[in-house]
This record gives sequence, C-alpha cells and structure tokens, in this order.
Amino acid sequence: MAVYNTASDSANTAVRAFLTKVGEHYLGHSFNTGSGKGKALWLSIRDDDFNGCCAYCGEKHEKLQIEHVLMFNRTEFGLHHPGNIIPCCKECNKRERRHDKTYCNWEQHLTRVCESRGESSQIEPRKQKILDNFKKHKYPELNINEEHAIRVIANSLYENIKTESDKSLDLYKQLDKAFVQ
Repeated sequence: MAVYNTASDSANTAVRAFLTKVGEHYLGHSFNTGSGKGKALWLSIRDDDFNGCCAYCGEKHEKLQIEHVLMFNRTEFGLHHPGNIIPCCKECNKRERRHDKTYCNWEQHLTRVCESRGESSQIEPRKQKILDNFKKHKYPELNINEEHAIRVIANSLYENIKTESDKSLDLYKQLDKAFVQ
C-alpha cells in the first residue's frame, strides 16, 4: 500500500490499464493474472516454463513476482501479455537506473544479475528462455508506427490524468472557499 499518493500514481495506473487493454487486444481475451484462465496461464509460465525459478538469477523461490520483461510503463510501453511476463524473485525485481534516470533494459538487467553472482555463463541460456517465452505466447512484434501510437496515447493519458487531478484540487479549493469557510 502506498504511503503517499500523488497525481503521478493515478496517471501511472491509467497508463498500465491502457497497456493491459492493448495487450488483451493482441491476445484476443482478458488476461487477469489474479484469477481464472489468466492466473492459470501465469502459474503455467512460472511453474512449467521456468520451473518455479526466477528468470534472472535462476533460483527456486516460494514467492515469485510477475515481472514485465518490457517494462509496463509509458516509456517502454511493455504490454500486459503472457509473452511479456516472467517469474522474478523480489531481489531481482529491481532494475538499475542509468545516468539519464531511465531504467536499464531487461537484457542489461539479466547481465548485471548474472555477473554479480559470478554466473556469466548463464546469461545466454536465461536470455534464450525469456526470448522463448515471447515466442511461445506470441507477444506481438509491434512495428514502429504501432509503438509510436502506443507511446503518444500513453503519454497523453498520463498528462491528462495528472492535469485532471490538479484541476480537481483547484475546484475543491474554490468550493471549499465558497461553501465551507
């Protein structure tokens, strides 16, 4: 649970909802990983495809989290789609930021995790397993126009939600001044 909520939080949630719907559009059905067929598919990816192991460090864990390989945000616009999710332990589910404040991509993250553990020989097999997941679940190969459209819509949605939140606060202040004080 968030300790402090901002307009950016609600804007990010709206972007993730949009990316979920785009992912479901390409998938052709709902993909709720919390219940039903979506949950069964997630558990199959976790348990059958990755043997209950973190895709990055390769260790077996009781509690594995869903990691969106292509980040589920307005800058990397990874879709919520079975081809884009892998199991990840809590320790590995923290990508480093580059000097320009952007996050490293999944391949850089995988390399960092493997090298930090002295397991450089595992980079390619783990990378291939992740690539196989994209292919097995038919993650859409978006062309540059589709990527641009998603980026434009996601950024617009983000900015509009933040603006609406600020406008709502201004409206509240006006009503409070007129009717309460």
